[in-house]
Amino acid sequence: MSVTKPKTIYRDISWLSFNARVLQEAADPKVPLRERIRFLGIFSNNMDEFFRVRVATLKRMIEYGSKIRNMHLESKPQQILDEIQMSVLNQQSEFNRIWEEIRGELKTQKIFLVTEKGLNKEQREFVRRYYDEEVSSNVIPLMIESIPQVPYLREKSIYLGVVMWKKVTALQKKYALIEIPSRVLGRFIILPSPRPDEHHIILLEDVIRFNLPVIFSYFGYDQYSSHIFKVTRDAEIDIDNDVSTSIIQKLEKGLKNRRKGKPVRFVYDKEMDPGLLEYLIRRLNLSKRDNLIPGGRIHNFRHFMDFPDNVFSERKQRRKAFDHPLLSGGKRVTDIIFREDLMLHFPYHSFNPLIDLLRESAIDPDVTSIKITCYRLAPNSKIINALINAVRNGKQVVVMLELRARFDEEANLAWKEILEEEGVKVLIGIPNMKVHAKLCIIRKRVKNKTIQYGFVSTGNLNEKTAKLYGDHCLMTSNRRIMADINRIFSFLEKPKLGIQYLHSCRTIIPSPLFIRKQLMKLVNHEIKMARQKKPAAITLKMNSLSDEELIYKLYEAAKAGVEIRMVIRGIFCMLTENPKFKKPVKAISIVDEYLEHARVWVFHNGGKEKVYISSADWMVRNLDHRIEATCPIYNNVIKQELMDILEIQFRGNVKSRVLNNALSNEYVKPGNKRIRSQIEIYNYLNKKILTPLETGSH
Repeated sequence: MSVTKPKTIYRDISWLSFNARVLQEAADPKVPLRERIRFLGIFSNNMDEFFRVRVATLKRMIEYGSKIRNMHLESKPQQILDEIQMSVLNQQSEFNRIWEEIRGELKTQKIFLVTEKGLNKEQREFVRRYYDEEVSSNVIPLMIESIPQVPYLREKSIYLGVVMWKKVTALQKKYALIEIPSRVLGRFIILPSPRPDEHHIILLEDVIRFNLPVIFSYFGYDQYSSHIFKVTRDAEIDIDNDVSTSIIQKLEKGLKNRRKGKPVRFVYDKEMDPGLLEYLIRRLNLSKRDNLIPGGRIHNFRHFMDFPDNVFSERKQRRKAFDHPLLSGGKRVTDIIFREDLMLHFPYHSFNPLIDLLRESAIDPDVTSIKITCYRLAPNSKIINALINAVRNGKQVVVMLELRARFDEEANLAWKEILEEEGVKVLIGIPNMKVHAKLCIIRKRVKNKTIQYGFVSTGNLNEKTAKLYGDHCLMTSNRRIMADINRIFSFLEKPKLGIQYLHSCRTIIPSPLFIRKQLMKLVNHEIKMARQKKPAAITLKMNSLSDEELIYKLYEAAKAGVEIRMVIRGIFCMLTENPKFKKPVKAISIVDEYLEHARVWVFHNGGKEKVYISSADWMVRNLDHRIEATCPIYNNVIKQELMDILEIQFRGNVKSRVLNNALSNEYVKPGNKRIRSQIEIYNYLNKKILTPLETGSH
C-alpha cells in the first residue's frame, strides 16, 4: 500500500510570496518615502532575476524534460508557470497602484517627475542642450522594418518603441527602436526648477522622447508615438562535459550565449500602439504563454534603487556599524583571535576587522600562507587588495574563486586574471559543483611551531553588501576548526582525492553527502526526546527551506511534539498548519532595512544546545551539489549571543510576517510594545558589555 507524501508549497510560488513581502514594504506609509521607492526597485530587480533563472528553468523542463542533467525536476512545470503568470499579473497591478500612490506623496514633498510634455520654456532649452551634449552620441535608432531580423535586444536594457507617421496619411506608419543608454548616463536627470523649494526630475527616456523630431528629422514625419518595453532572457549557462575545453573557455562561451538567451518575459507599456506590439511579439517569436506583462509607462524600476537622494528634505542616515567590544582601543585582530573566539555580526559590527586580519597577516613576517574562498566580491575589493599585498610580501596565497557565482561570472573571471598576474594561486572550482563555503585559514611559524587561525562566515566576503546583509562571521584559532578548514582546502586543491575525503572532517560538517545525514541525525534526536516526553526544540534561521526530505522530517518532528521555530527570509515550502502537529510550528519572515542572510541552527539537545552557523540553506542544491561549510559554535558567550539574537527576532512584531499555508503574508500581531527586531539587535550588540537576554523556552 503506497503512502501519500505530505504536500509542500511549490518553491517558485513561495518565492513570489517573498517578493510580495518586499512589495509590502513599498506599500507601507510608515516607511520613509525614499526607502519605499528603493523597495520598488528591489522588487523589480528580484522579479527580473526570477524570470531569468527560475521561469527560464521551468520552460527548459517543459522543453527538454528528463534529458536535463543535474536538475531537480518539478512534477508539474506548466501548472507552476500558469500560477506564476497569474501571480505576477496581480503583483504588477499592486506595484502600479503603489507607484501612483508614491507619485502623489512625492508631489506633496514638492518632488515632481516631469515628462517631455510637462516642461516649461527653461526646461525645454535644458533638455535640448542636454540631449545634444550628453545623449545624442549614445543614441542609435534602428529602423526595424527595413532589416531582416530584429536586432539582439540586451538584457537589463529598456527600449523605446517608436511609431512615426505624417498627419496627412496616418496609414503609412514606420517603426523604430532606440535602446535607452541608462548604463552610460544613468536614468534620472535633475531639471532647473521654477521655484527654489521644488525639485523637478525627468527620466532619460523622456529626454529622448522630447527630441524624437530631431532624431528622425531626415524622414519628415510630424507625428510620433513612443512606448517603453523590455525583454527578460534565459540566464542559465550550459557547461558541457567536453574535457578538452577549459572551464574558462566554457564560461566565456556561456556568457556570450546568455546574452542571446531565449526571451522568457516581455514587459510593455499597456498603452503601446497595437500594431507595434503585435509586430514585436511576432518578430521575437513570443506567444501568450511567454509571460507578456502589460505595465505602466515606466519599466526597469530596478534603477529606482538609485533614485536621487538629494531631492529629499529628510535624508535618512543609515545606522553606523560599530566595532566589536573586544576590538576597542585599536587592538590587533590577530592578537584577540589567539586569545579567544570572536563573532562579528554584520551589518551591526564593522566589516573592517575581517579586512584588518588579512592586512595584518600580509605584513606579518611569521605568516607563511593564506588560503581563502571567494564567491561574490565588492567591485573595488579590499579583500583582494590585502591578498595581493600578502603575495608581494612573500606569502603563499591560495584563492578558491568560484567562477560560476551567478551574475558574478564576468567579475570573477576578471579577478582571476588580476590575482594570477600578481602570483596568487587561483583555484576555479570542482566539476558540477559550486564552492559556496566561506572559509579562510592563515598559517604562521613561531619558534618552529605552526599556528593556524582564520574564519568561517555565513555571508560573502564583500565589504559593500556587508553594510546591508545580516550575517555572522566566526574569527577563531580553534585547532579543530582549523584542521577541518585545512582538509577542505586539501580537497579543493586536489579534487582527485574524491568527495569522500571530506569524511575526515571532525568538526565542520561539509556539504555535500555529510550535511544531510547529520541534519537527519540531529532532528531524529529531538524526535526521540519528544517521544520520551522530554523537552525537544529546533530553531532554524536561513534564507530558504525547500528540501522535501528535510521538510518531511520536520513534519515528523512536529507530530512527535518537537517545538519548531523558524526565521526564513525567502523561499519556504513547508506547510506550517496541520492538526496532527502536537505543537504549533512558528515560522516568520523578516523584511526590513537589512537583508536577513544568515544561517543559524539551534538544536535543544537535552538543554546542552548545539548551535551551528552555515553557508548552506536547506535546499537540494546546497545540500547535494555544492561545497558548503557548517560550523559548530563552542564558545558559550557567542552561543548565547546567537540565541539572544534569534529570541529578539521571534519577539519582533513590526517587520515580521507569519509564514502560513495560505501565503497571505499577514504581519505578526503587535503586542503592548512595538519591537522592530533589527533596531533591537543593533541596540543589544552596541552595549559595550554584552548582557545576555532571558531566552525563551527551548
